[in-house]
Amino acid sequence: MKKLFLFVLLATAIFSCKKSNENWQQAASNPEFLRRTQSQLTESIIHDIFAPPVSSRIYMYSALAAYEALAAGNSNYQSMVGQLKGFKKVAKPEAGKEYCYPVAAVHAYLTIGKSLTFAQEVYVDFEKKLEQDYKATGIPSDVYERSIAFGDSIAASIMNYSKGDNYKQTRGFRYTVTQKKGTWVPTPPAYIDAAEPYWSKIRPTTLDTSSQFMPPKPYEYDMAKGSKYYDMVMDVYNTINNLTEEQRNIANFWDCNPFKMNITGHAMFATKKVSPGGHWMAIVTQTSRQLKADIYQTSEAYLLTSMAVFDGFISCWDEKYRSVKVRPETVINEVVDKNWQPVLQTPPFPEYPSGHSVISGAASVALSSVLGDNIAFADSSEMQYGLPVRNFKSYKDAAEEASISRLYGGIHFRPALDLGLEQGRKVGNWVITKVKTRKK
Repeated sequence: MKKLFLFVLLATAIFSCKKSNENWQQAASNPEFLRRTQSQLTESIIHDIFAPPVSSRIYMYSALAAYEALAAGNSNYQSMVGQLKGFKKVAKPEAGKEYCYPVAAVHAYLTIGKSLTFAQEVYVDFEKKLEQDYKATGIPSDVYERSIAFGDSIAASIMNYSKGDNYKQTRGFRYTVTQKKGTWVPTPPAYIDAAEPYWSKIRPTTLDTSSQFMPPKPYEYDMAKGSKYYDMVMDVYNTINNLTEEQRNIANFWDCNPFKMNITGHAMFATKKVSPGGHWMAIVTQTSRQLKADIYQTSEAYLLTSMAVFDGFISCWDEKYRSVKVRPETVINEVVDKNWQPVLQTPPFPEYPSGHSVISGAASVALSSVLGDNIAFADSSEMQYGLPVRNFKSYKDAAEEASISRLYGGIHFRPALDLGLEQGRKVGNWVITKVKTRKK
């Protein structure tokens, strides 16, 4: 009888330990850890006021680091080594050792994000809380420390990869404004220099060249009544003059201007908001949560979306600084109505094509490939700026609204939207064709 009691006691203890082990593994693999970290990175990017293309670079390398850490521990996913341009090697875990790969992934994401942003103080409290929450899962201390070290190794590999993308070499160069009619000039109210004029020189993740998906040549400047260019200008002018409340709401919702300059009398101050890429990363966060995606699928969605946005900006900026087209505000003020103003503040770079249209088209395709087509969702990412939730039938639906919002904002001509959206979809389809995340 005594032996039977000891046997039952031992069996219960073993079962309890096994159950406890399963509990911490499940708790530490909660995708909310990754989603929280992504949101924190966005707050840091907003704080530091990075230009939209630069923000896309930060998101992409961070997402790549998280994905690589997770792929190392899941046989269903494969590394991006050999699939991305110039990506030749990544750190590997030590054989025979126990890791919590989700912990490594979140740490790698955060480490890259910190390395590529400036204000380190914004991470202090977040990191403390993150560590507390991980340890509260019951993860063994040796597994936790080993996983953090592996995350550091992955981050070091990704930072080494990033050094070859020509980013450092393109810093400090400025665009020289020409006096040719119809070409871009700085716009009110701050007349800021052209942003990232050499972004097309940045190494893409998948594109053969930055001009691979070059859009059709834009209309030549011609303000003669009845010309296609004139009709295009008047389309913007009349749209803004007859804007509905719903159209204004759409424009403001998709504004995504990281640095809006406000001028009141002699005082000037900036309003900081999420970038276009940051808005789409927030959509990944919201819809992966809605669909109850696990940390692997969530990371996959962050990766492919950020890659599509990153390559989309390179493709878009290639044409922007080739055609160097003037903004609606400049033409309308010079020729049509000197007192006319757009609804949104005009961003500091050439008009054609629309960056938001390109990256939204690219992101919607990439995201659909992971989480599915026709996913209806409520987008609350702009609530922090006092804007209401907007509902969409699909990622494609959201991308189309993001694109037309630039017409309602008065900052783009319609061809830049329609052709930009088409260009972005080509980029997105290229990305999901060129790289394979799943082994089966």
